[in-house]
Formats: sequence, C-alpha cells, structure tokens
Amino acid sequence: MRFLLLVLATLLLSGAACRKGAAPPEARVAPVAAARPPDAAARPADAAALPPDAGAMCQEHGVPEAMCTKCDPRLIPVFQARGDWCAAHGLPESVCPICNAPAAATPGTGPADSTHVRLATPETARMAGIETAPAVELGRDGGVTAVARIAYDARKVASVNARAAGVVREIVAEVGTRVRPGSPLARIESASVGAERSKLLAARARVGAAAADFRRAQDLHDRGLVPASEVLAAQQELESARAEQAAAAAELGMVGANETGEAADSAADGTAAASRYVLLAPLGGVVTERHVAVGQLVSANEVLFEIVDTRTMWAEIDVPETDLSAVAVGSQVTLVVEGLDGREFHGRIDYLAPAVDPRTRTALARVPLANPDGVLRANMYARARIATEKLRLGVAVPRSAVQRAGDAFLVFVRLGDADYVARRVEWSGGDGDLVELRGDVRPGELVVTTGSFLLKTETLKGSIGAGCCEPKRGEAR
Repeated sequence: MRFLLLVLATLLLSGAACRKGAAPPEARVAPVAAARPPDAAARPADAAALPPDAGAMCQEHGVPEAMCTKCDPRLIPVFQARGDWCAAHGLPESVCPICNAPAAATPGTGPADSTHVRLATPETARMAGIETAPAVELGRDGGVTAVARIAYDARKVASVNARAAGVVREIVAEVGTRVRPGSPLARIESASVGAERSKLLAARARVGAAAADFRRAQDLHDRGLVPASEVLAAQQELESARAEQAAAAAELGMVGANETGEAADSAADGTAAASRYVLLAPLGGVVTERHVAVGQLVSANEVLFEIVDTRTMWAEIDVPETDLSAVAVGSQVTLVVEGLDGREFHGRIDYLAPAVDPRTRTALARVPLANPDGVLRANMYARARIATEKLRLGVAVPRSAVQRAGDAFLVFVRLGDADYVARRVEWSGGDGDLVELRGDVRPGELVVTTGSFLLKTETLKGSIGAGCCEPKRGEAR
C-alpha cells in the first residue's frame, strides 16, 4: 500500500508545471489525522489490537491504515463485534472522517476557494484511480400534495320541496330513478291548489264576458249608438279580467298545476283531481334522496326529494397554509382516487377560499371534474397533486466527494482530463449516499469521488505535490 502511494505521489509530481521548486519526496507526505471522538482515543481493546504502526494513514480513505476496512475487509467483523462500526460508510465509526466531521464548514484555515489542481497527464489521473460523478439538483417538480374529497357539484344539486301544503297521493320517482327536467316526482292533493284553480276558472270566465262586452260596445259605438266612454270602460274591464287570469295562472304554475286539473278516472273523484298538483323535477339527474311517503301531510317548503346531476363532480382540496403561496386559481391538479385502483383525474382550480380554517390551518380549493361514466361518488377520498413552478432546493453529491481540509469542506470539480478545481462548500447531511451542498457547485458538474482525498492532499501545504496548486486569481501565491 505504501509503495503504491509512493508511486502515485511520484506521478502526481511529474507534471511540467509542478517541477520547478518542488520539495523532496520525503517532505511531501504529511498524514492527515482523522477526527476521533474524545472517548475513542483510550479504548483498551482497540489499543491492544492495533500494531505499533497504527498511526500510518491510508491516503486513499483517510483513516489509519491498520483500521482501514476498505483495504482489508477482513477487519469488518472485528469492529462490528466491538460496536465500533459505521454501516453508512463502511468504516470504523471512531475514525470515520465523514461521521466525525463538524456539521458545517466555516471560513478559516484550509485551501482557498477555486484552488486548481493539475496532474501531469490524463494517464496520471487514470492510474491514481480518480473517478467522478455528476452533481444532481435537489428539488421538486413544483407539486403540492394534499388530501381531497369528492363532492357533488353544488350547481347541479336540486332540493325539491312541496309547493303547497297537502297530502301525498302518489310517489312517481324513487331513489335511483334517473329523471329529466320536468319529469313527475309525486302527486299531491292540496286544498289551496283547488282554491287557486277555482280562481283561475272564474278569471277565465270573467275574461270571456269582458271580451264580449267590449266587442258589443265597440260595435254600438261604430253605429253611433253609444259614446266612446262606454267602449273605454268595457276595454278597462277586459284588461282587468285578463290580469286576474294571469295572476291565477301564475299561482298554479308555481306549484306545477295546470289550469283545468288532471283528468279524473270517474266523476266521483273529479273534485279531488282538480285540487291535485304534480311535483316536477327542476333538472335532469338521479334521485338521491326521498323524504316523503304516500298519505303523508306535507307543508309548503318542506324538502321531499333531492336530485343530483353527477356528470360533473367537485374535488375539495385542503391546501396547507404553508403551501398557499404556490397555489392559485387555474393551477393544474392531478387527483388519484384510491377507491378506483389509483385512477387519475385531471382538472384546474376554479376557486381558492380567502380564509384559512383555524382548526386545520388549511384553505379550501375546488376543482371541477368530468364524470361521464359516474365512477366518482360523493365523499370519496383522493390524493391531490397541485402543479406549481419548479423549485430548486439545492445540489447534492456523493458523500465520498466531500473532503475536509482544516476546518473547511472541499469538493473537487473536474475541469479537464487532468485539471480540477477545489470548491469550498457547506453541507448539512443528506439522503442515503447523497449529501446536500451549499456553495459554488452547479448541477451536472462532474465532482471527484474516488481519489478526492489525494487531490485534497495536493491543496495542503507541506503535503505531496506542494507547489502544484494555483490559488484563485488575485490571491497571493
């Protein structure tokens, strides 16, 4: 291992730009001690197990060579048995350079930002085993996830009430019946309807008599037998009779009764038929509720039926208060209904409530949904995904790409086949093998993973390759 490191160090120093003023090879290697927790330095079991040269560092992995489980996997069971094991990075936890690193880097000692490291040739990088991986963008597709409920379209729901007090004589439509606008729902016998129909009949008779009087007065006036005032009085009576008839007809029209009453099967029930009216459906749809029975006495304005047109439904979404700034009327929504085997429905928000529910801290958003096949039912639950603008949250790189030099964190970005630049970054953990960075690393840039430790040593004073690094422009060399 040491022989291999010596060969690599010699290759790193063979570049033309690095030959002038280079230090002797024996002065170029400066082991970098790995961070250890205070209580790990005095473990009797560890001390007894390590050979006398345990202080020699594995330059590739940044841990004592005698404890490098990357180079000697046979040591893994030993450290696992002692409980000194970092499963995330495959190294003893007491010397893991990543787990024992501080949570965030602060400006201070360490290489300057944008320090360049140039190897002699691309072959040198290959022999050193340098590998790269692209930095990835951490973000979300602008989606806000929320819970949704399926509800009736309030514009397509009709609550049908009794138009006049009476007794229900017949139920025509039952729950589940599909009706059209104007379809009969029930027949109700009402004394008030009978009285209104009588008024209408009387008004019609008055109109007939007034019309005959007006024609006669007009004829006599034309022959010079009566003055014009009589013609005018007859005309006024006719107009009054017509107004009375129109008012009576309107009263009957409000309750859905015709002018002459329903045809009776026999003369005996003709009077009863004249006082009945038919309760009609105001819109087409399905009868979903019935609150009346035959023979029941109902009062005016009492709701008897509910009709719903289910060809369109609403999705009512509870948008969290923290996500309201990203949601607006017109936002595209995708809903996945669990009760329909994950079937998706699409729509746009047409209403966003101006108030937040003080109990749930959510605001109601409404999405109309087409439901031609009727599979959506009220009170179903769904998962809503509201599309918003893409939000960038940060950049992530593999954990092995982050190196600590002094009190700074470094990531080496590949500029060319043998040219790299050190970027000072801050990081605060990550998901699995990825860590999130803050610094001048852009998505898609190639960062060094395997071999990043060797590049770090190039940037440290007194280490191998001293004199091979260029500071950023404007900084003293």
